[in-house]
Amino acid sequence: MDITTRTKIDAIWQGMWDNGMADAKTNITQITYLLFIKMLDDAQIKKEANANAFGVKVKTPTFPEGTFAEDKDEDGNIIDIITYEDLRWHNFVHFSTEKMFHVVKDCVFKFIREMHNGENNAFSRFMSDAKIDIPSGKILEKVIRGLNDDELNLDNKEIMGDVYEYLLAKLSVNGTNGQFRTPRHIINMMVQMMQPKLGEKICDPAMGSAGFLMESAKYISENQKSELNKKENRYAFNNEMFYGNETDPDMLRIGTMNMTLHDVSNPQIYYKNSLTDDNKDEFKYDLILANPPFSGSLDANDLAKSLKDICPSKSTELLFMALFLRSLKIGGRCASIVPVGVVNNTNEKAYTIIRKELVENQRLRAIIYLPSGVFKPYSGVQTAIIIFDKTENGGTDKVWLYNMESDGLSLDDKRNEVKTNDIPDIIERFHNLDKEESRTPYEKSFFITKQDIVDNDYVLSLNKYQKKEIIKKEYRPTAEIIKSIYDLEEQFKELMGEISKGME
Repeated sequence: MDITTRTKIDAIWQGMWDNGMADAKTNITQITYLLFIKMLDDAQIKKEANANAFGVKVKTPTFPEGTFAEDKDEDGNIIDIITYEDLRWHNFVHFSTEKMFHVVKDCVFKFIREMHNGENNAFSRFMSDAKIDIPSGKILEKVIRGLNDDELNLDNKEIMGDVYEYLLAKLSVNGTNGQFRTPRHIINMMVQMMQPKLGEKICDPAMGSAGFLMESAKYISENQKSELNKKENRYAFNNEMFYGNETDPDMLRIGTMNMTLHDVSNPQIYYKNSLTDDNKDEFKYDLILANPPFSGSLDANDLAKSLKDICPSKSTELLFMALFLRSLKIGGRCASIVPVGVVNNTNEKAYTIIRKELVENQRLRAIIYLPSGVFKPYSGVQTAIIIFDKTENGGTDKVWLYNMESDGLSLDDKRNEVKTNDIPDIIERFHNLDKEESRTPYEKSFFITKQDIVDNDYVLSLNKYQKKEIIKKEYRPTAEIIKSIYDLEEQFKELMGEISKGME
């Protein structure tokens, strides 16, 4: 995204903040609504252009002809008529401040809340309680006129997608809202390692803003372009490949918009707590990519019994690992960020149970140990990425370990760009593991055997396996050092004597 676009988006964002809209998630949600409204109008404009070329009308238009509402005075007299045409972005963007605020707040939002009655897609499912939280007409006008800037070119869906990703990045630098967003370059690395493919069912059961799903869709679009042109593949891509659950309605809307802007028109995204009995997924997914909640626990009564059977714990990081094991198909694979306790905690038996399950009954493939600053500025928690295949029949013979020391950004709160970056190396080595056989525990990456893990009671902390090379340093014999000290003392006495003579 060029500097001009970035500057214009920053100006819109700053305008909201300067006028008291200081919550990043609320601001993103409001912009999400407005972009969705713009997308609806842009789509109809294109349909109308195509229909006009053939001298026909658009079939089942999103914005039909006729009256949407009538404004009346206290005596019931009609003072204004709001038509469906007035609800269209390219029309209301030119209204006066007062009329724009009224039409958008009271009419457009009512219209999108009721859209589910017509068009059934993921986004419309989460619009039943959509409301405008922009407090005044002046702020709304600035936001709408800003988004309508021709230089932004937001009628281009690809550019709108880039702008939206840039806005989502602001979630990671505004207080506690950062918990919803995994750094994009880490998501990208994990997707490139797992290489999702057309036809696979891909899930993130704690999806937040749907970063993993979006990046997977992007990867497939870039790497399987010709296959996506086939009607059956495009249908599957839109409706049957991407699955996500989330318990925050705002994040559901944000995530669904994220997917819509990356050409997935109907992702299977739901308001659901994945760890409860509301979630019945079992032997369903080919690929799980996730960064589930690191802390917290669930009441035993709310927890799905099938997860307790896999892992007797109330800790969410372990329960999500159990969920991954339950939800994957045989042969399915998983890459998940976990707190470092999942790999090294020995205080609670449940942690060992999960690690033993991965090693003995599944195929544990790799662990990438992330530096503790990856999630700064909002968290300094130390994490790792666990990669495994579901086999239900074992298969772990050796596990690849990588000690990531840099992700291309400084590991402090500022997170400025730096020259060192292990990510390209991790991706390259992971896809060429045959070349890793000769590496030793003294290097950045190396293999350990299943027996190594068993001998260490299934503890997978890096310091159990990585070795540091100790360089022996030769020092002079003690007697020689002592003689040197005496010689220096004699030289010092002689020098002080000469100085004293000069002062007489």
